[in-house]
Amino acid sequence: MQLSIDAGMDEALRQGVLGWDGMTERPLRGRELKERVLGALRCDDRAQALAELAKLPPGRVVNPLFSFFCSTDTTLRWRAVTAMGVIMATLAAADMEAARVVMRRMIWQLNEESGGIGWGIPEAMGETMARHERLAEEYAHMLVSYIQEDGNFLEHIPLQRGVLWGLGRLAWARPSLVERAIPDIEIFLSAADAQLRGLAAWILGLIGAQGARPRLKNLTADGAEVPLYLEWREERCTVSELAGRALAALAATPSRGH
Repeated sequence: MQLSIDAGMDEALRQGVLGWDGMTERPLRGRELKERVLGALRCDDRAQALAELAKLPPGRVVNPLFSFFCSTDTTLRWRAVTAMGVIMATLAAADMEAARVVMRRMIWQLNEESGGIGWGIPEAMGETMARHERLAEEYAHMLVSYIQEDGNFLEHIPLQRGVLWGLGRLAWARPSLVERAIPDIEIFLSAADAQLRGLAAWILGLIGAQGARPRLKNLTADGAEVPLYLEWREERCTVSELAGRALAALAATPSRGH
């Protein structure tokens, strides 16, 4: 049986894919489910929050998480990205095709024809692929294409930030899948937007881009402050700090090319 995200819930429940509310022995209603997800995302203890989410039916948690990508609460939005990666890995382990359906939904939302905004989508793609190898192998090229002029280049700066963060998260877990994008990432080292410069530096350190050393050194005096979300929390750092971290990482790792 292939699990549908929005349909076939009754059959999935009978098969034990979506689960029941242990207190009432009935499937959770939409509002109840969203409140449970929200409660988990508001928990500052990452392990506890993810453990709470793990108790919920993965196929139905996807939609509430998508809705939180548009939250005005930055912390909530970022935690939804992390949670999506965890839920997607769980979903893929149970039903790979169901996970592909969600990945295709993400890609569609970044398509101009969808009429969507795409907030949080590149980040969620990167988080998901960092956590699931097969999905990474199938979809990493799509995330890379969003910063390639001859690909599906995204013009909107906030979305570019999202793509770079997603690539950085992917590079953290699977650097070889991001190496092909080194020339495209290097371009952002001279971007007018400080977040783009900082994220590009961060990624290049993660993937061992030795050829980027000269341009990274040029950023060691860049005092622009930028946010960087990692491990359930957002930290504030400067572009110069990120460039310094990248240079330190390059000094400690062998060349990966370019």
